[in-house]
Amino acid sequence: MDPNRLAPQHLHAIAAAALPLAAWGAHATVMRRRLDRARRDPLTGLLTRDGFTREAERLIRHQDAAVLFIDLDHFKQANDTHGHAAGDAILKDTAAHLTHCTGGYGHVARFGGDEFAIIRPLPRNRADGKLYILNAYLNEPVAYAGLSLPRSASIGMALVADLPDRSLETALAAADTAMYQAKRAGGGWQQYTPGTDLATADRRWRRTRTAA
Repeated sequence: MDPNRLAPQHLHAIAAAALPLAAWGAHATVMRRRLDRARRDPLTGLLTRDGFTREAERLIRHQDAAVLFIDLDHFKQANDTHGHAAGDAILKDTAAHLTHCTGGYGHVARFGGDEFAIIRPLPRNRADGKLYILNAYLNEPVAYAGLSLPRSASIGMALVADLPDRSLETALAAADTAMYQAKRAGGGWQQYTPGTDLATADRRWRRTRTAA
């Protein structure tokens, strides 16, 4: 039918019917943007814990993966000494390095404060070179306002293939346990050792991270 030959009342009816559809489309766009913001850390642009959980659980169901937990060493000291803007610079630079190390595969999150997590798909029982050089990246100082801010990190990694089940909580608990081993050793990198008591680790993870 030629729209130029439609009666005015028909044109008005078509326009009236289109308005709710346009409004619904605009509402859906706004809701998608709000949801994306809720799943993104506003400072670094990384996933939040909730956003990471959604993406990581989907990945871990279908692929073997490495899960890493990263804690910046002495971050509070740098933040208190040089101010929050300097602390923000460290966090944003760290986020950029973590994103680079995923190579476009996997997901990176800021869990809050100076804690970060990564999940990256891996072939069974194989580590990834980019993940291993992460420690070197995170020992580089951060340039800020003419200063060279020192930075180091404690990093724990768990391979899903080494764990008794494929749950994300178990993987994070194992990576967190390895991270604390690294921190007790003075920082650096530790990989979860199969057979380590995960029941205790998982209880501690759930207790200490629930409020995070």
